[in-house]
Amino acid sequence: MDLKEDAMWKMAEKMGMPKSAIEAIKAKQKNGDKSAMPDMGKMMSMMQAMKGDKKDEMRKMAEKMGMPPQAAGMDGNEILGRLNRLSKVQTIKDVPQLTTALFPGTHCPLMGAAMVAGGINDCLLVIVGTDECSYYTKSLTINERYGGIAGRCVSVVLDSHDVTFGSTESMHKAFKEIVAEYQPKCVMLVTTCVIEVIGDDYDAIAAELTKQYSIPVMAVHTEHFKCEDHFPGLERAITACATMMQKQECDGSVNVLGQRMGNFADTELHAFLAAAGVKLGVQLPSGCTAEEIRRAPAAKVNIVVHDIALPLAQAMQEQYGIPYVYFNRFAAPEKILQTYQHLFNYLELPLPAEIGAKFEECKEMEQQVLPDVKGVPYIYGNTQYDCFELNSYLCSLGLVPQLIQSNKLSEANFADIESILTQTDPYICKAANIAPLQYVYDVLHPLFYMGHEFGDRLRRKGIALLHSDPAGKMLGFECSSFMLQAVAKAVADAKKFREEAGL
Repeated sequence: MDLKEDAMWKMAEKMGMPKSAIEAIKAKQKNGDKSAMPDMGKMMSMMQAMKGDKKDEMRKMAEKMGMPPQAAGMDGNEILGRLNRLSKVQTIKDVPQLTTALFPGTHCPLMGAAMVAGGINDCLLVIVGTDECSYYTKSLTINERYGGIAGRCVSVVLDSHDVTFGSTESMHKAFKEIVAEYQPKCVMLVTTCVIEVIGDDYDAIAAELTKQYSIPVMAVHTEHFKCEDHFPGLERAITACATMMQKQECDGSVNVLGQRMGNFADTELHAFLAAAGVKLGVQLPSGCTAEEIRRAPAAKVNIVVHDIALPLAQAMQEQYGIPYVYFNRFAAPEKILQTYQHLFNYLELPLPAEIGAKFEECKEMEQQVLPDVKGVPYIYGNTQYDCFELNSYLCSLGLVPQLIQSNKLSEANFADIESILTQTDPYICKAANIAPLQYVYDVLHPLFYMGHEFGDRLRRKGIALLHSDPAGKMLGFECSSFMLQAVAKAVADAKKFREEAGL
């Protein structure tokens, strides 16, 4: 950057640099010390913190020095002024983004579909679209889970003729080669944006291929231009598995639907089921086969551990009469206890006494952390928990959410939202946009950020990072105890970081 020295020194002096320090730096420069310069990064940060006429004056001086104009709108108060409060939100349309440009942005739903196919051990994933989509998915699936480079992810790449006149003929020709080489037990035909734009009917194509080759072929639509993130890809791929199922005699088992991370056998919920002698059915999409999916209607109860599996559970309830229990990663001990009670009622089994003991342990832990967390402000980004249930629980402990980020909002969330509003009325916006949050931190000054962020960058602002990914492998009261410990640690870290930052 071609800095004009006179303007630079005037700017430094305006910001409070003593004249003696300026003269000392100039003297060093005359002696050949080219590194002797004011800390421009610090000067720009100070300028951002200024307000009104003084800030405008500094901006003009910066432009005289040859710096580019400051980005319009990157003012924390202005950004917050564009957001809604939680009390004003009725639908997801009422939840704005912080800015139009997103960083890091959202994952494509194609990724979600690929993750589900990876959890079905004998499912072949067929990507239908452009070479870019094929490359993206193949690079994602070159690992042992999918069988490596020659594994169970293949592509049908469309050319200009397919886009103009339709891809049906090319798909049938390619599928004949795929079956001959891979002999799959089931296939997911995953359509990408170009297919959805040109309008080829892949539901009909999948039905034709199922009939012709006598194997389940499922069409999964993953157009990114209609989706906020990758979760619709997960949901649609799981829901498509309903077409593989066949009516069975009930064997008293439970299906676990929607677990994406970890091994269900390592969870607290599994330990209680095993101790009660409950048989496990299909675990979708965390490790199963096409045959296990076919026999899934033998279950007595479906356990839904994430929203992505709710449509499948609802379809199975309607078609086969199998009830489901929504057993998400809840934080409130009361909610977890209630969910265990519903599950064991459906199983027609007595509630294990150990569940009550776990509940009491969590309540005791609550009392231990209450003095340290009461009144603590935080920003919610994204976690493995149910967004509004978690924030409602933290409010009940006395914490104060200043801003909640969420890409989902349904009628089921409003009970928790009402609970939050009895304590506070936070801002709300959509997730996956941490770049403009840097300016929001300087206005709200939270003690910790819950989600994915750059820890070192937060630390310099006196903010701790609460990372909840380990909870993605948990189910039951272990989710509550993990969160209580994580919040207590985040508050302790934040106090130390604030001292380091001189706040």
